[in-house]
Amino acid sequence: MLLHLPLLRLPYYWDEAGYYIPAAYDFFRTGSLIPFSTLSNAHPPLPSLYLALWWEIFTFAPWITRIAMCAVSSAALLALYQLAIVTTQKSKVAIATVALTALYPVWFAQSSLAHADMFVAATTLWALVFFLDEHLWTAVVCFSLAALSKETAIVTPLALAAWQTWLNFAPKKWKPFANGVSSRSSLTKAGILLLPLVPLACWYLYHWHRTGFVFGNPEYLRYNATATLTPLRVLLAFAHRVLHITAHMNLFVPVLSMLACMMLPAVEGRERISISNQLQFYIVILANLIFFSVLGGALLTRYLLPLYPLVLLVCVNTFHRRLYQWPYLIALSAIAFVAGLFINPPYRFAPEDNLAYRDVILLHEAAIQQIEAHYPDAIVLSAWPATDELSKPELGYVAKPMQIASIDNFSLPQIEKAAQLNDPFTVGLLFSTKYDPPRLPFSLGSRNEALDTRFFDFHRDLPPAMIARLLGGKVVWRAERQGQWAALLHFDRPQVAIEIEHDTLPLHYNQP
Repeated sequence: MLLHLPLLRLPYYWDEAGYYIPAAYDFFRTGSLIPFSTLSNAHPPLPSLYLALWWEIFTFAPWITRIAMCAVSSAALLALYQLAIVTTQKSKVAIATVALTALYPVWFAQSSLAHADMFVAATTLWALVFFLDEHLWTAVVCFSLAALSKETAIVTPLALAAWQTWLNFAPKKWKPFANGVSSRSSLTKAGILLLPLVPLACWYLYHWHRTGFVFGNPEYLRYNATATLTPLRVLLAFAHRVLHITAHMNLFVPVLSMLACMMLPAVEGRERISISNQLQFYIVILANLIFFSVLGGALLTRYLLPLYPLVLLVCVNTFHRRLYQWPYLIALSAIAFVAGLFINPPYRFAPEDNLAYRDVILLHEAAIQQIEAHYPDAIVLSAWPATDELSKPELGYVAKPMQIASIDNFSLPQIEKAAQLNDPFTVGLLFSTKYDPPRLPFSLGSRNEALDTRFFDFHRDLPPAMIARLLGGKVVWRAERQGQWAALLHFDRPQVAIEIEHDTLPLHYNQP
């Protein structure tokens, strides 16, 4: 919490504002497990219940939410410490692994953001601790909590169940990798590991009963499932996922260092993580990589949050086993991770992967303050998530809801659409919807951009001056931070005052 102190009072960001906070706030106000101020995507309700409990005990405020999420991250790091002890019996390895994980940019950024993925990381890591320590029923409870945090967490117990089933029928040479248990107990383990499906199925049954949809609204299902099943897209997504788990945000430093250390002889008396445990780590990692290559419209790295600690645990133990001077590699990796927090990589990435998300929030805050100061009664043309930031005071940006006109982004087709809107908007709030580095030395050319546009929702935002010319306005304010920008346009046109009720605002669902 101390490391996150400068971030605790930031208002809500992107998917926080688009789904997780509205869903939790609906439960906090009314007790409804199904959100109604945003479209339901059928995510299970455990994060909403947890955040609402904190708000009930303390107060509804962003800093309370962020402290609550730091507590979840701390629970996950404690689980990682225990997992390292169970698998290596070395407290030095455990401490070093926890330190590197806490500093890894993706983990650090997610530690105070109200996304379900940190809940999944904490419960999954505790489940692995109990599973490897032969406390199977406690592990099943934790896997069930993970599934009730986010439905995608079910892939980990299913992968372990498949592994146990395969061991039952595998050749004799594979039997030692079953930790010495009998074939019958392998099948028993597999059956027990399927039990987290039961509470998840109950949640989906309840969601279907209340909404008529099993897996969320049709647009959400299309974006995250049915539209992702093209073989070429799956292969491209898998390539991205491999890079995410081996190189992204300077993760290549400990990974390459580990590969180099493997060329050295082992230090006498220092043991590896058992082959059995390593194989189960790799099964979990591979299953998640494949799963999130097939499903999920956005290639967000936070979906892989439970995997990064496993990779770093293997790296750190290899350093310790192969090199007397292993603390130097820990220090080198820590320096790389701290640098990654503040220095953006030379390729496109989601700002929530490091502290770039803070730049986005500050830009949006500054732009909205300009609107409140100079155009308090304006109808504002913008895109999600700024449309939610302007219309929902609970997100921390405005004191009262403002009138909005919504488009998807600031690409040429959407600006042409804005020109046809009947809404008499008088102000435009523009911002970079994608991070685009000033120079892209690793660009794969126009073909790669065409594939990103086709499969991964890539587009190019027009610059504010061009949008002003196309819509007949003028740029009255502009700011930039670390490659991200925001701008205000003013349009000289008649303004119609419209009274709106906050709870009956139209929903503009452009959530990734």
